[in-house]
Amino acid sequence: MTISIGQTLPEAAFKIMTEEGPKDTSVADIFAGKKVVLFGLPGAFTPTCSNNHLPGYLENFDAIIARGVDTIAVVATNDVHVMGAWARFTGGEGKILYLSDGNGDFVRAAGLEADLTVAGMGHRSKRFSMIVDDAKVSAINVETERGVNNSGAATILEQLG
Repeated sequence: MTISIGQTLPEAAFKIMTEEGPKDTSVADIFAGKKVVLFGLPGAFTPTCSNNHLPGYLENFDAIIARGVDTIAVVATNDVHVMGAWARFTGGEGKILYLSDGNGDFVRAAGLEADLTVAGMGHRSKRFSMIVDDAKVSAINVETERGVNNSGAATILEQLG
């Protein structure tokens, strides 16, 4: 069952790339006591994710932060090295927190896993976005069709008011 408004995020471990190398971090570390915009996507460096989903969050970074958001984070079921490379490639370092959910533990626990084995991609994240207040979901947008239709930065800006 997909996580819904009012529910607390499931506890899971993420990896993030730091200057010192990979670091473990938790849901509590990222979301406790903070307002966070989290968006998820099937994979770093994939066309829709790199060309249509992530850029909106980079372009609207200042506007989102200005609405009281502490952190913008992206999660994908790629390993931490790929996520670190994607952060550098996209120019998102220092703006967006790139979370590696390499085994899909978080997306599975949140009901946001997508079976893309037919496309040779294995089990990945559904494309989604959410606003999370102190680890509780206050808005969620899950794509039901291909592309970025309701999980992009424009929808998040509307929901932030």
